[in-house]
Amino acid sequence: MSRTSDQTDGDIVRDFLSVADLLEEPQLAQLYAYLARKDEATVQDVMHELSLAQGTAYSYVNRLVDADVVELTHDEQPRRYAAREINLTVTTVAGDREYTITPALIDAVGRRESNDDIDTYIDRHSVAGLATALTYAVARERGETTHRLMAEDLDISPLAAEMILQALRSVVHEHYDIEASGASLDQLDSDDSDAADDM
Repeated sequence: MSRTSDQTDGDIVRDFLSVADLLEEPQLAQLYAYLARKDEATVQDVMHELSLAQGTAYSYVNRLVDADVVELTHDEQPRRYAAREINLTVTTVAGDREYTITPALIDAVGRRESNDDIDTYIDRHSVAGLATALTYAVARERGETTHRLMAEDLDISPLAAEMILQALRSVVHEHYDIEASGASLDQLDSDDSDAADDM
């Protein structure tokens, strides 16, 4: 569900509305993220993996199919479903930031119920803020930034930056190809600390 600027505004609005529930309901986000990790799965797989009651699992799968973010891939019993790719860029209300709704962001939102750090970060900074933090988390895992630089850029405490970066670490490693090149995180953090001590 990738959208580009040559498509009509109606298509873009429809696509945004179709993923809005994923950003508001962590259980739907968990279901989408599970299907995105698998090539395809049955409702029984979903029930087992996500510990959902049968009625709830069918209801959630049907909602995601209706929203056009999940598709039926095998119509014979047992029916199989797969996640559609989502890559939708939106701009914040103030117009000062853009962020992209991706499977990684949806996965992070889905972890909200089981991860207090992600939950608190969304409460304080919104899903747009979480998208920004995810960008920093990818950069950190690639050895390109530190929690202190993130904190300075976003005007948050270094502790808050470290906590969300740690919370997003597993999301980053599941969705992004992180190369082992570059400085280690410990080296970057200690270099950053040494620089601060020199001031």
